[in-house]
Amino acid sequence: MSGTARATPWHLEWRLFHGDRTVRVLAFAFTALLGVAAATGRGWVAFQRETIQRVTEAERARYDSMAATAARYAAGDTAGRTPWTDPRMPNVVAGPRGGRYVALPPTPLAPLAVGQSDVLPYYTRVTNGAKLGFAGSDEIENPLNLLTGRFDLAFALIIVFPLLILVLTFNVAAGEREGGTLGLLLAQPEPPGRLLGRKLLLRGGAAIAVALLGAAAVALATGGAAAPGRLALVLALVVAYGLFWLGVGAAINAMGRGSGTSAVMALAAWLVVVVLAPTLFGAAVSVALPPPSRVALMTELRETSDAVNARGEALLQKYYLDHPEMMGGGGGNMKNFALRAAVVAEELDQAMAPAMTAFDAAVRAQLALADRWRYASPALVAHGALLDLAGTSSARYRAFDTQVDAFHRAWRQYFTPGLVSGAMLTPTDLGALPQFTFVEEPLGTVAARVLPGLALLVLLGTGLLLFSVRRLGATGVVAGR
Repeated sequence: MSGTARATPWHLEWRLFHGDRTVRVLAFAFTALLGVAAATGRGWVAFQRETIQRVTEAERARYDSMAATAARYAAGDTAGRTPWTDPRMPNVVAGPRGGRYVALPPTPLAPLAVGQSDVLPYYTRVTNGAKLGFAGSDEIENPLNLLTGRFDLAFALIIVFPLLILVLTFNVAAGEREGGTLGLLLAQPEPPGRLLGRKLLLRGGAAIAVALLGAAAVALATGGAAAPGRLALVLALVVAYGLFWLGVGAAINAMGRGSGTSAVMALAAWLVVVVLAPTLFGAAVSVALPPPSRVALMTELRETSDAVNARGEALLQKYYLDHPEMMGGGGGNMKNFALRAAVVAEELDQAMAPAMTAFDAAVRAQLALADRWRYASPALVAHGALLDLAGTSSARYRAFDTQVDAFHRAWRQYFTPGLVSGAMLTPTDLGALPQFTFVEEPLGTVAARVLPGLALLVLLGTGLLLFSVRRLGATGVVAGR
């Protein structure tokens, strides 16, 4: 027996594959693309974090200044004091001067997918005024726009990754036939389907490995180790999406066409799945459930605001009629003005509620329809799952908006007794104001949205591979007959 171990078929196939200069060029180009995409995503997330840190530090400095001023006024030094700037006045702290910033922090995996985080608000300032912002901020966009937005790792994985797999696999059978090695292939004791299947798995597996290592490296470099469950799902998604496209490449080989025709088929498959299906999907959703008009909503809100503000004095009088114990002996003083502003803001929110509720219901209905029919394109399935896992999906921004609404109500309720009684705040009170902390969805909730799509990709990819390998087992198909 020879001292040299016998090379296995997989080892021989790897040597042939690795010796192809085109493969090395493609691997290098794709790796470089992943690096650029990772840098872009990481830069955007770093900008978000720096912005949140700046507003947080500015708020801390603002509150420190108000506490110092309140202490000075309480000690009797009231130089420069006005009712509009005194930090002991509840209406001053509750309003724009003392409003609290709330922020949606990026997740550890946010650099993987920017999503809509560059167009949706991730921080805002909450006061006791009416909540006019965020109207329709989660309006569904054309899925094609989502897929071709800011260049990030999601773009490289969803758009470019399939092309790499198709380029490496589309002409495995045709290449053997046109290269004159088909006779040697058929002369092997091993079935041709198994031989070609090995070539396909090796080529597609190499592309999947590059994408997998790239995604893992980016995630770990940006803190993904802090979210191991989400990271595991991201890596599983990369494998499942790659398996689907490997199945597509195998199916093209199973057609038994020449290299030119196979190349056209590969490009057509990519265009249909990545470009045409999302475009038609977005158009169908818009036709089935037309998006509500944001312009009409804002026009209605402005008209409502004008009408409520015009009734401000009447609203205050109504409040006093409902709460006569609050009248005291005051008339046109600062207490009455602050209370009037609070009553008007409360009435404005109530008056706007029907329009806001109707708009939100229309948006949610459209999003629900889009969610049900996203399986029309595996690219949409993979992209939506990646956004969910990266924490840049519309679902997370809707959760943020809901929690901001709750904090807005809590902020108002905290100051209402002081606005009614006219009691002054102390420096200690300023240090105990309500604070906002975003509560993340449990991993199980996110996984419940992601796993069905991931399972579909695996099912489609495995089915296409099994069908193709079985069909490639027929000598006539391999020979192009």
